[in-house]
Amino acid sequence: MSNAVSVLGGKVAEGPVAVRDAGLRGMITLRGDLSDQKLQEVCTKLTGATFPAKGQVTSAGENGICWMSPDELLLLVSYGAVGEALEEIGKALSGTHHLAANVSDARGMMTVAGADARDVVAKLTPVDLHPDSFGVGELRRTRLGQVAAAFWMSDETTFNVICFRSVAQYTFDLLATSALAGPVDYLSQA
Repeated sequence: MSNAVSVLGGKVAEGPVAVRDAGLRGMITLRGDLSDQKLQEVCTKLTGATFPAKGQVTSAGENGICWMSPDELLLLVSYGAVGEALEEIGKALSGTHHLAANVSDARGMMTVAGADARDVVAKLTPVDLHPDSFGVGELRRTRLGQVAAAFWMSDETTFNVICFRSVAQYTFDLLATSALAGPVDYLSQA
């Protein structure tokens, strides 16, 4: 049996803004009727997080619920808890139209942290990241450079970024290069 390894093997690019591999993370894509009470209950039970509003992320420690689309969530749990979580979802939603899939090994997650983290990400995406337009707990599915990604801020200086495993190295290098270039200082341009 092989040992699970994170997509970037713990890679870190240190600097005023640090880009870090977030390590092994359990990720479950759950599709279904997001207004269904049973679906909401199993999600909050498994993660300890409150159910998010449209375009939001809620968290409880390392666990969380990400609103991905009108019929899709991404549940964040510990890597070792995914199998048990899928069983719980299956039991709770038995007879209800849904899809739950383990995507932990198909995705990579990294953090971008530092006072200028907003600038680092803003240089790479078409999303308006001005503090008046994008804040803590908001999630966007968009592009970073040439690849699909999702990101949210867990606090005022930290972004969490998820991308496909196949482009994780590119995404990491893109973010690390953006961090080296220094801030854009878009706040003084407003």
